[in-house]
Amino acid sequence: MDFKEQLKKVRKDAKRTQKQVAAGIGVAERNYQEWEYGKTKPGFDSLLALADFFDVSLDYLVGRSEVKERR
Repeated sequence: MDFKEQLKKVRKDAKRTQKQVAAGIGVAERNYQEWEYGKTKPGFDSLLALADFFDVSLDYLVGRSEVKERR
């Protein structure tokens, strides 16, 4: 699964809207939408914020692991 699909899955599993996630990590809703639609990719700080927001590992967030838990 690529990043945009994984990001959408993680958001839906958390039962959050794009607007809620964007506000929760301090980015514009449009920026978040572009990540989820695959138009752009987040920078390192935003990736960390997303992983913290969803309480998942970076590897899980980017689709490199099936293990959600952070170590």
